[in-house]
Amino acid sequence: MSFSSEVKNELCRTNPGTPPHAAAECYGIMLFCNTFTSQEVRIVTGSDAFAQRLPKLLKRAFGLEFDQCHPEDSRGKRVFVINSPGSMAKILDAFGYAVGGLRSHHVNLGLLEDDEARAGFLRGAFLAGGSVTDPAKRYHLELVTGHYMVSREITALLQDMGFEPRCVTRGGNYIMYFKQSDLVEDILTTIGAPVAAMRVMSAKIEKDMTNLVNRKVNCDTANVTKTVEASAASLAAIRKLREAGELENLSDKLREAARLREEYPELSIQELGRLADPPVTKSGFSHRLRKLTEAAGELK
Repeated sequence: MSFSSEVKNELCRTNPGTPPHAAAECYGIMLFCNTFTSQEVRIVTGSDAFAQRLPKLLKRAFGLEFDQCHPEDSRGKRVFVINSPGSMAKILDAFGYAVGGLRSHHVNLGLLEDDEARAGFLRGAFLAGGSVTDPAKRYHLELVTGHYMVSREITALLQDMGFEPRCVTRGGNYIMYFKQSDLVEDILTTIGAPVAAMRVMSAKIEKDMTNLVNRKVNCDTANVTKTVEASAASLAAIRKLREAGELENLSDKLREAARLREEYPELSIQELGRLADPPVTKSGFSHRLRKLTEAAGELK
């Protein structure tokens, strides 16, 4: 089962609430479903949980039943249809549309004044026309509608709720989407899927920890490489000075630096400085090694 299906199953376990709040959820469903005209509402879904929720939701919101619906044991996607004039008139009137006058769709924001109604509306929109990607792969939640003005007005509604969607047109549909993990978490929580929101949060923490470990490993590897390269260069200079008989002509501090470098080739400059007698700083010991390299470079 996909993560998107799991989210819809969780949403379908929420209580529809009062009849006005159930109507707000139906409103979201119809504006994002397959067909919504003055004559017909047609909802097609492959989600068993959503298919079981729809009749209860319609009954709670309007006291109506679907005129057509596939039986529960039918295979494939299930289709729910409302097309009787009386039922359509009741639904259109509830949403503030004139019967027979539905030319273009708009969002009646007067039905979505309280937080619970807005949450129900967005839950319905997601159930009918939404999807969310598995957070282990990437963060992406989207709502898809075929109505231009609906997309514009819902974008404004989302912004008013503190969410800032991106918008794009694809195949004649209008898409509002989110790619930030925190926004995906907040939207899922708002519409009634807190368990799914926690999975998004957990996935982000896991990714952040993995990235932190990788950065630490890369940093440690770079430091080790740098230490090895510096050690090799110093050892080559010391060997050249010894072969030329010049090592014993150097100062006590430089001879000590040469001895420590040869004795502890795996240590960093800072660690070698601590072993000097008396101990010196990282920059002080680095200066001594640089003097050894310069002395070797002056040899013919």
